[in-house]
Amino acid sequence: MDQQADAAATHKMTGSKPTVLDVDKAREKAKAVSSQIYDLIDIPSGKVPETGPSIVPCDQDPEHLYKTEHPWSVYGVHEEELKAGFQRLRDGLPGKGWKIVRYGPNKSRAKALELTADSTAEPYSVDAQLWVSSPTAGHEKEPMIVITVVSGCWRAPKGTDLNTQY
Repeated sequence: MDQQADAAATHKMTGSKPTVLDVDKAREKAKAVSSQIYDLIDIPSGKVPETGPSIVPCDQDPEHLYKTEHPWSVYGVHEEELKAGFQRLRDGLPGKGWKIVRYGPNKSRAKALELTADSTAEPYSVDAQLWVSSPTAGHEKEPMIVITVVSGCWRAPKGTDLNTQY
């Protein structure tokens, strides 16, 4: 997980008291955010792994505060489709209540195109990377769009043992 995306997601809750939210409801919200991102990318022929959001303790109070992280990707289609889907994501996010806070090549050797956006309505951030062939990366064996959706910190309801969550 990119530290900048992590920081972008958690900054929304800094200085305010995190909302109490059941872990299963937090997972459902993260899935809904990921679905919105998937719809914006709009590559129905692409493959998407069947992974769900995980629960990660927040550093400031790991016994009671947690966030959701939902990494997934779109792959199995031609690079041109991935590039078009990434552009649709960039173009569509602002109209769906997202503020793009970073866009451009990342610091990896491949200089993959990366986008980070924060939701203006909910405590979520999305980090998207376009992994395709390029002069700096060479031939990409498995081109894809890599997505990580991260929430801000939620407070677990009383009696919730975050150590038993995943």
